[in-house]
Amino acid sequence: MRIMAIDYGDARTGVAISDPTGLLAGYTTVIQSRKSEVVAAEVARLAKEHGVEELVMGFPRNMDGTEGPRAELYRTFARQLEEAVGLTPVLWDERRTTIEAHAILHTGGKKMKDHKKSVDAVAATLILEGYLTRKRLSQPG
Repeated sequence: MRIMAIDYGDARTGVAISDPTGLLAGYTTVIQSRKSEVVAAEVARLAKEHGVEELVMGFPRNMDGTEGPRAELYRTFARQLEEAVGLTPVLWDERRTTIEAHAILHTGGKKMKDHKKSVDAVAATLILEGYLTRKRLSQPG
């Protein structure tokens, strides 16, 4: 089962898609658009192309677990995705994913100015990996 993770952003949206077994993150890309309808259409195209059966989308929370100031914007986009893709996105707590993505890129030798090209895809991969781990741990046996 292929699962797609989405790190929705103002100008760039990171996408990560699992391998066919649903165990590992595989394909990643960044959608460059400020228009939610363009992003939703591209996510739908990618989901169809890769045979995605489940969506998980990063959701902004404050460090104390309450919803962040952008929560309603993300809920609206999640409804747009559901209409475009035909799958209801699971809203996944994305606290610290962008910070961790920057740290991973920095450790890998990338200069800060080069991070914006790939940080969203790395953040989407972190969302996907967290979700896949939770699914594995919650399975019986």
